[in-house]
Amino acid sequence: MKSLYLPYIFSVCLVLTVIFETVLAFILGVRKGKDLFNVVLANVMTNPLVSILPLYFNLKYGALSRNISLVLLEIFALFAEYFIYKRFLSYKKIPPFLLSLILNAFSYTAGVILSPFIF
Repeated sequence: MKSLYLPYIFSVCLVLTVIFETVLAFILGVRKGKDLFNVVLANVMTNPLVSILPLYFNLKYGALSRNISLVLLEIFALFAEYFIYKRFLSYKKIPPFLLSLILNAFSYTAGVILSPFIF
């Protein structure tokens, strides 16, 4: 993989994650602009780490470290977004942890499915 493509890959990952999770949040009933904005901000804060660090570990230490770091970083993103949703979302139809779990599981699964077609 050429390093020239890395900014493109990271940008696509971020944009798709924001789209997937914001649209799904809307479908699940998150309607207030402030709440949707917080969903976007939560992803802007967590997605770069989840996208960049596993690649670094893969290049430095190999595929196993990439997979371990990806699992740990996805768990970090789940909890980070949960705390953001708990603190800042006025939406209460779905508990914040479950909302974070649903949104993250959906965007991760969509990424795994679409990745071979995009990259």
